[in-house]
Amino acid sequence: MGWWKLSCFATVLVCVLAICRGGEASVEVRYDEHQPLSRVSLHTARVMLDESVSISASPEILGRKGESAEYVFVSFTRSKGANASDWIGVFSPAKFSSKECLKDLKNGTTNLNNPPYLCSSPIKFKYANSGSKDYVKTGKGSLTFRLIKQRADFAFGFFSGNLSDPVLLAVSNTITFADLKAPVWPRLAMGKNWNEMTVTWTSGYGLNDAVPVVIWGPAYKKDQFTSAAITLTFTRKDMCGPPASSVGWRDPGFIHTGSLSALWPSTKYYYKVGHQFMDGNFTLGPEKSFTSAPAPGQDSLQRVIIYGDMGKAERDGSNEYNNYQPAALNTTDQLLKDLDDIDIVFHIGDITYANGYIAQWDQFTEQIEGITSRVPYMIGSGNHERDWPGSGSFFQNLDSGGECGVPAETYFHMPTRNKDKFWYAADWGQFHFCIADTEQDWRVGTEQYRFIEDCLASVNRQKQPWLIFLAHRVLGYSSGSFYATEGTFAEPESRDQLQKLWQKYKVDIAMYGHVHQYERTCPVYESQCVSSEKDYYSGTFNATIHIVTGGGGASLASFTTLNTTWSTVKDFDFGFTKLTSYNSSSLLFEYKRSRDGEVYDRFWIEREYMDVLGCDASQQNCPESLLAH
Repeated sequence: MGWWKLSCFATVLVCVLAICRGGEASVEVRYDEHQPLSRVSLHTARVMLDESVSISASPEILGRKGESAEYVFVSFTRSKGANASDWIGVFSPAKFSSKECLKDLKNGTTNLNNPPYLCSSPIKFKYANSGSKDYVKTGKGSLTFRLIKQRADFAFGFFSGNLSDPVLLAVSNTITFADLKAPVWPRLAMGKNWNEMTVTWTSGYGLNDAVPVVIWGPAYKKDQFTSAAITLTFTRKDMCGPPASSVGWRDPGFIHTGSLSALWPSTKYYYKVGHQFMDGNFTLGPEKSFTSAPAPGQDSLQRVIIYGDMGKAERDGSNEYNNYQPAALNTTDQLLKDLDDIDIVFHIGDITYANGYIAQWDQFTEQIEGITSRVPYMIGSGNHERDWPGSGSFFQNLDSGGECGVPAETYFHMPTRNKDKFWYAADWGQFHFCIADTEQDWRVGTEQYRFIEDCLASVNRQKQPWLIFLAHRVLGYSSGSFYATEGTFAEPESRDQLQKLWQKYKVDIAMYGHVHQYERTCPVYESQCVSSEKDYYSGTFNATIHIVTGGGGASLASFTTLNTTWSTVKDFDFGFTKLTSYNSSSLLFEYKRSRDGEVYDRFWIEREYMDVLGCDASQQNCPESLLAH
């Protein structure tokens, strides 16, 4: 970790939290390979406004027809010294006064001997020559940026000096949306009961401004019900460290969640999210629809998508994520293309890779809104959401960038008993899901271990034959090179702690992210295959099949060269997995690549209820845990 020495500028752009040491304003930061915004070295930034450099953006007012995202045209001129290292950054809010900067300083006074300084990260950026091949020769160029409604105005900064030594030469005019506070990006999720759906959205309206509501109903009366919603937010003080508490901070607005209960099974409902003002008028988002969950045990077609580690990317070609989350849009777009054949999605950790740059949560929820507004989008907690020293996370690393779970637990509403203990159960027809939180202790004797056993034990296999265990980090088996280097092929202690539970309760499939690749094991127990079947599994349960589905979008991870005998299929590519239950005895598993949506691995499980109860010849007395054979 290094300390960034900053000095204060009176009026340009955003000033954020600084920590004073020895009379100088400093911010603790680090380079983050997972978050390209950290490459912008604001600790070295200088402001040298140059009248010979100009930059302008149009149109100045966006969203006149209610759009929540629009493209902006940015033109610029640098008459002398144009260089391939020049770049354009998008900042929001556009400007704060020095008072806004100074009031956030702690533990002393700032050093004003070397003004001015910048201390706010851009939301995204492009190099000046990326839109004009002749820019370096002519000094003239233009770019397009896609902006989304983020409750504040925008300005574009023209920088020289590459990302490593930025010098601000010019600031554009201000761009804003016509209705900055409007409700946006509805996110459906299962409630605590199978016949309950929650919908979460983001706005600029606090409880003192308007009352958040969901207006909803079935097709014959779409506005039959009005449900009130809770409102949450978080502040910089809720962040555990930088950059979330410093250069990455941005006000998240208000996050609202309404509950729609007593739903009929497998029924289409329509809804609008919005706000009612004191005068009785409403502001409402566009009409959306969803199909409610099938009743537990309902014999119908049920389709579930599962993946981890997706992240986000920019449709305008901004280069902040091109190197690390190259397939995020491919996965998103394949799911959108297939959405009529999807009932529910599980994103098992490493959601946005915001890593302390809070504006990226808005960017991500906008990216997936076409999915989340139509089907439940369930998330799990990953290291890039939760981990931070001294915050209660099991792993004391810096992967969350100071977020320590707060944005993930606020932007997405899951049926947890406690938001900070991000484990829960979910029922979807013939599926029973147990979702663990690998960023908190799962070992024998812990609260989470008790939850896992209770969740597995609570399923009625006659009604819900398919028992699925989900977690972010690999608690079962992985041939990822870093796990192989550790000699565990999974998180240390994980199999020793949990395999007896998987075996005792006959978990059909356990699925993980964290390792950015695809892998499938044989039915495996104590590191040995207990079945020779590969593509079709029938009859009595032998052992759990383990799946790594961490190829949602973030850069791929290598496999070990060691021969892992329990590994059946490996794929070094981006993709996602799909479970399809056709009835109470037939389950199809598919792995699809994000690039084309084609199936690259599949298997069937055919199992009757008596097979779930029974034991094969080698298991005679049905012991609590089975020895491999």
